[in-house]
Amino acid sequence: MSLEIKVPSVGESITEVTLAQWLKQDGDYVEMDENIAELESDKATFELPAEKAGILRIIAQEGDTLEIGAVVCTIEDGDAPAGSGDAPAKKEEAPAAQAESKPAQAEADESPETYAAGTASPAAAKILREKGIDPSTIKGTGKDGRITKEDAEKAQSTPAKAESKPAAPAAAVTATAPVSAGDRVERREKMSSLRKTIAKRLVAVKNDTAMLTTFNEVNMQPIMDLRAKYKDTFKEKHGIGLGFMSFFTKAVTTALKEWPAVNARIEENELVYSDFADISIAVSAPKGLVVPVIRNAESMALYQIEKAIAELATKARDNKLTIDEMTGGTFTITNGGVFGSMMSTPIINAPQSAILGMHNIIQRPIAENGQVVIRPMMYIALSYDHRIIDGRESVSFLVRVKQLLEDPARLLLEV
Repeated sequence: MSLEIKVPSVGESITEVTLAQWLKQDGDYVEMDENIAELESDKATFELPAEKAGILRIIAQEGDTLEIGAVVCTIEDGDAPAGSGDAPAKKEEAPAAQAESKPAQAEADESPETYAAGTASPAAAKILREKGIDPSTIKGTGKDGRITKEDAEKAQSTPAKAESKPAAPAAAVTATAPVSAGDRVERREKMSSLRKTIAKRLVAVKNDTAMLTTFNEVNMQPIMDLRAKYKDTFKEKHGIGLGFMSFFTKAVTTALKEWPAVNARIEENELVYSDFADISIAVSAPKGLVVPVIRNAESMALYQIEKAIAELATKARDNKLTIDEMTGGTFTITNGGVFGSMMSTPIINAPQSAILGMHNIIQRPIAENGQVVIRPMMYIALSYDHRIIDGRESVSFLVRVKQLLEDPARLLLEV
C-alpha cells in the first residue's frame, strides 16, 4: 500500500510552491520523518518530510510549481535494502565462484556499500551544492557510508577531481581548432519563486507609493567609544557581542514612539497606527533578500536585540526562517554598509511606510566646536511613503535617530 505525500499548507497567503530540489532519489528507501525534498514559496524555503518509511516514488519534478495539496510523491511499503541493520549477513553468503569470475567486481565489493553510501545528508547536500561539488566524488564517513556535514565541509579543500575533469575536453578542443581569444559564455537560470516575488514587490512599491528619501549623517564616535569600553563585559555577561545594529534598532523604536506616522501603514481607505514596533531586519540570504522580524523591539534591551538578530540571521543563512518570522513588521532597517555602500535610497518594504538605510563608516573631516576634526561618519537615509508621512515628520524622525546615536546615554535614560 502506498501513501501520497502532498504539499502542506504553509501560510494563509500562500497558494503554491516550487519544488526546489529532491534530497532523495526515486526508488530510495526513506525513513519516517526523513527530509526528502525542499519546497520554496514566495517567502521561504522549507523541507518536506516522509510521512512513513518505505520506497520513494517521485511524481513531481524539480522546478515544478505545485498548488497546496498537490501530490509530490508516493511512498510504497518496503523494507530497507540489504546493507542496513542485520542485512549485511546476506552479502557474506555471495558464492566465491562469482567473485573469482569477476575480479573487478570482487575488488569493488571489498568495501560493501548500502543504500546510504554516497548519499549526502540535507545539510551536507546544501554545502556541496554551494561549492559545486558532485556528491559522488566524496567518500562518506557517516553511518553506512552516508556523507556528513563534516565530510562536505572538508571537501572544500580537496576539489582536485572536479578541477581535473575539464582537462581532457580542453585538450581535444585544442587539437581540432584553436580556442579564440574572447570566447564568451552565457548561462540561464530559472528565477526562484522568492526572486520573482521580490521583483514584483519592488516594482509595485515604486508604482504604488509616493516614495521619497531624506538623508542625514551620524558621528559614530560616541557609540564606538562605548562599545570599546564595555564590549568585553557585555559579552561576558550576556554571551553575545555588542554590535551597531542594536543601537540603531533601539534608536528607531524610541523615535517611532514620538513620530507614530512613520510606524503606520495604509489599509484600503484607513491609516493603521501600531503602538508597538516590530522591526524587520534586512538580511542577505543564499536565495535572496529576506526581512525577518524582531517582535516588540521597543520593550527589549540591547542584549536581547543582539541575540534576536543573531538567531534570525543564522536562520536566514541556513534557509530555516518560517513564514511567521518574516511577516508582520512595522518598520525596516537595512544595512548596505556591510557591503561598502556609502549612500543609497532604500526601497520601502510594503505594506510598511518607511525604511532606514545604514551605510559604511568613513573617517571624514567635520567641523566640531569651531575646529576641523576627523570623525567616523555614517550617512543614513530614510525612505518613506509621502501619502502617510509628511516632510516634517520624516525629517524630525531622522534627526531624532541621529541625536540618540550621537549621545547613546539618551537610549538608556530615554531622554
